[in-house]
Amino acid sequence: MSRRHAAIIAAAAVALGLGAGAWFAFGSRGDDPFAQCRTTRVAAGGAAIGGPFELIDSHGRTVTDAQIIDRPTLIYFGYTYCPDVCPVDTVRNADALDILAERGVDAKLVFITIDPQRDDPETVGAFAANIHPRMIGLTGSPEQIDAARKAYRVYAARAGDDPEDYLMDHSTFTYLMAPGVGFLDVFRRDATPEQIADAVACFAERLPGAGG
Repeated sequence: MSRRHAAIIAAAAVALGLGAGAWFAFGSRGDDPFAQCRTTRVAAGGAAIGGPFELIDSHGRTVTDAQIIDRPTLIYFGYTYCPDVCPVDTVRNADALDILAERGVDAKLVFITIDPQRDDPETVGAFAANIHPRMIGLTGSPEQIDAARKAYRVYAARAGDDPEDYLMDHSTFTYLMAPGVGFLDVFRRDATPEQIADAVACFAERLPGAGG
């Protein structure tokens, strides 16, 4: 891991209100109904991840978190000009979605830009469709994006002074959310499609109203 990548991970852990050493400690609590599903134990502050947002979809329509998160939903924050990390991570998430579909688990895939200056509705829509036909791409005003990013404790910072050709430093976690429950789990870059699919399926079986 490069120093720059390590610094981004550390900054993201701080933004989440967690100590870097405690962030991905394995374990569970006895009063946690989803304990056997969790891939990580989120320390104090984890329950505050997520919250209301209003963003813009690829058709230019305003959508809310309640409309978007209507089933187990994998949410990733990135940007379409990202040269490597975002495409790799979102393709991994798309593979997990396909595994879930094969198992009969209805889940959702969402991409939220951290770069609203360049990522308009058409651009995020094209990016999402290129990754998976069922992926939803969302953008918004800088204020809307900042609000969503802060709700999910997402670290993001512009790198470089060029007004058009610049990169974005950002955290690379994938968040699992569900209606009526909110935050369930978070996946690092080293999680495989199979591991993510297994976790999502486990949560889906235990959500309120789930059959069986």
